Amino acid sequence: MAQEVDGTHGTTVLSVVIPMYNEEEALPALVNRLRPVLDGLGDGYEVVAVDDGSRDRTAALLAAFRLGWPELRVIGLRRNSGHQAALTAGLDRAAGAYVVSLDADCQDPPEKIPEMLALAREQGLDVVYGVRADRSSDSAFKRWTAGGYYRLLRRLAGPSVPAHAGDFRLLSRAAVDALKALPDQQRVYRLLVPWLGFPSGQVSYERELRSAGRTKYPLGRMILLAADSITGFSAAPLRLATWLGGGAFVVCLGLLVYTLTGYALGHTVPGWTSLLTAVVFIGAVQLVCVGLLGEYVARIYTAVQNRPSYYVGHDTADGPGDSAGDSTGERPPAPRSVPRSRTRAEP
Repeated sequence: MAQEVDGTHGTTVLSVVIPMYNEEEALPALVNRLRPVLDGLGDGYEVVAVDDGSRDRTAALLAAFRLGWPELRVIGLRRNSGHQAALTAGLDRAAGAYVVSLDADCQDPPEKIPEMLALAREQGLDVVYGVRADRSSDSAFKRWTAGGYYRLLRRLAGPSVPAHAGDFRLLSRAAVDALKALPDQQRVYRLLVPWLGFPSGQVSYERELRSAGRTKYPLGRMILLAADSITGFSAAPLRLATWLGGGAFVVCLGLLVYTLTGYALGHTVPGWTSLLTAVVFIGAVQLVCVGLLGEYVARIYTAVQNRPSYYVGHDTADGPGDSAGDSTGERPPAPRSVPRSRTRAEP
């Protein structure tokens, strides 16, 4: 059950984790909308902004905002590690009894955070998903591909995966600790969180247009996310390779019957078409099967390497002179081991 904590100032009841990569254009709008919402809660809170190796003025703007907003905490990663790795860094170091993950583009409205927190407290929930009730701001192609993605995930990982729920969610401390204890190398939280099986609820909202800047998840990145989701949570592609091999065997048997029939009837000259078709078909099936096997072998390889997903360059919650990335004393635990060779870094 969710941990109940009295909401008093001086106690970190809520942590809001926000991965950021080149968000200088969106930051002012985010701060203007988020701070009034959190100040109005009446609970102690922190905003954990994870700068994922931004190349623009994101770090400078965060430092400037922090001068007038003491609850703003900035974690700077040494290099761009990808959205899920940055989210992992924030979850690993967040101190709140409840943790909300939020993107910096304001497409997921910060104004829904009080509703999520209230629902978790009233019903004793450990997870509250932000579910998109309206995706009219997305293109028709994006809505179609997103619908297919969630249908596929629900088929592979079970009905516990909520439809149209991204990374906008609230987690209790118990849920966060459970996630931190998992040994998964490549983390896709929209699958891992439902897999935990904690009591959950939903808050619906209308997805808004991005406040500023460009999307960090173009089509290519969404395809890679889907590939990581499928290969990281299901062995179905390996079974697909087996079915492809069986289908190719059946087709080859049919071609063999066709060839023998042609030979018996004396029609042997035209056989080059069937031969070419068989060679191309079998070669294609073999390449697909080898590729699927390669994906899983690559996951084994990177798991053996056990490289961390991120290195913290600085954390404003640490005292001056602390060595970023240490896990000694009262410092937060060591970075989650997600292999760098397969972590999807931002472009």
